[in-house]
Amino acid sequence: MKKKLPKKSFWKQIRFKYKLSFYNESTLGEVWSFRLSQLSVLAYLSIFAFILIALTSMFIILTPVRNYLPGYLDVEIRKEILQNMLRADSLEEQIMAQKHYIDNVKNIFTGNVQIDSLDKQIADDSISYLTSDYDIPRSERESEYVNRFEQEEKFNLTALNRDSEETGIFFYKPLNGMISSAFDPDKGHYGVDITSQPKENVVAVHDGTVIHSGFDPRYGNMIILQHSNDFTSVYKHNDLLLKVAGERVIAGQAIAVSGNTGEMSTGPHLHFELWHRGSPVNPEDYIVF
Repeated sequence: MKKKLPKKSFWKQIRFKYKLSFYNESTLGEVWSFRLSQLSVLAYLSIFAFILIALTSMFIILTPVRNYLPGYLDVEIRKEILQNMLRADSLEEQIMAQKHYIDNVKNIFTGNVQIDSLDKQIADDSISYLTSDYDIPRSERESEYVNRFEQEEKFNLTALNRDSEETGIFFYKPLNGMISSAFDPDKGHYGVDITSQPKENVVAVHDGTVIHSGFDPRYGNMIILQHSNDFTSVYKHNDLLLKVAGERVIAGQAIAVSGNTGEMSTGPHLHFELWHRGSPVNPEDYIVF
């Protein structure tokens, strides 16, 4: 009766080494050999798999291949997509305006438009929004505020001595939000801070020309507009600038996207300044926020 060999433990089994030898067929001499165990094979496979996963991850992270993965978009690509959307929207408006203009000119040359009705049709044309003659109806609440303000300022000598060229100017709100920090020139705060939801459109307060559009380490993305009547408006801490220096803008047109850029920014907001003849003025004296 054969004796049963003692059963080896699991640890000894995986550590048991096997010899793999290579022989010369002609001389039957051993050319090369090495010893392997189940544990060493498992270790080598684990190291190989780790190296393969690490190389694949580095290839995906450090190359543009990552942009093709679903759900992954780089910040710069997101900004470029937003910029392209805004450009496409502006281009569509320009194409529609150009189409209306060409149709009007065509009707004039073909005689389909009466000369007497030409001024009325041009006034109804979409191109007419470029003029600065705004007729914005007032709400009941705004009318009450204006009447109360006029009564309070009736005997104010400062208001009565204001230059006539400043009157009759309508300023848009640069951003829908609440004022978190008021105008205080004694503390070096020459504007107002307006807080709102992030990524909101910042609009021009009045018709003007962009005289500066760029990045400042302290104030982040900043844009400055020069208006008529010696007014200048400044918009700081933007996330994205939509206009470049030299461009003409109209009141209410989007010029930037609000954000939180620059060393002086403490959170998502817009720092807005209004200057007149080289001196800062309180924006709340001209704009109802």
